Amino acid sequence: MKWLTVLAGFFFLSCQDGKGHQNVSQVIAENVQNIQAVEENGKSAITLGGGCFWCTEAVFQRLKGVDTVISGYMGGQTKNPTYKEITTGRTGHAEVIRVEYDPAVISVVELLEVFFATHDPTTLNRQGADVGTQYRSVVFYHTPEQKQVTDEIIKELTKAKIYRDQIVTEISPASTFYPAEDYHQNYYNLNTSQGYCSFVITPKLQKFEKVFKDKLAKP
Repeated sequence: MKWLTVLAGFFFLSCQDGKGHQNVSQVIAENVQNIQAVEENGKSAITLGGGCFWCTEAVFQRLKGVDTVISGYMGGQTKNPTYKEITTGRTGHAEVIRVEYDPAVISVVELLEVFFATHDPTTLNRQGADVGTQYRSVVFYHTPEQKQVTDEIIKELTKAKIYRDQIVTEISPASTFYPAEDYHQNYYNLNTSQGYCSFVITPKLQKFEKVFKDKLAKP
């Protein structure tokens, strides 16, 4: 699943034309903040798939206002799928993270800003060398407002021509979430020196932390 051949060109693939992931934030700040979802006080959730969930989990764990990040599977037809079944691509599930957050601290707009800036939403069923429907770019929304915000962000990013290719991110209502096996949870933090973590995730996190330093939780 996690091939070290992704070393070249894998980090922050989201802006293919060289404008940089900073422009994702700029476009969203200028055009999307006015339609922020009205969310109730307390804990909210959204489920996101952006390739390998080891990577997405590590990114979202570092955001201020995010309470819990759980790696798992969503969007398929097989009940109680195992990781081995997922890797065949035949269950229909995507590798995802369920993000529980405090909307009083971080909005769904900000979460989606990070999401679109830290993966490539234009490659169908693929992130880097990880290929298959399980690695598709997908937003599983939990409320109609989350869908509205996602639609608007994609519209504005497309209009601004941030990407050379068309955004192919799937937008679907959240369905049954199956937590991944225990060894997948908190994977990067527990396996920092492992090859994929040190060569792929660590550099990605370093870039993420520089760009989004104002959104980072305190260590």
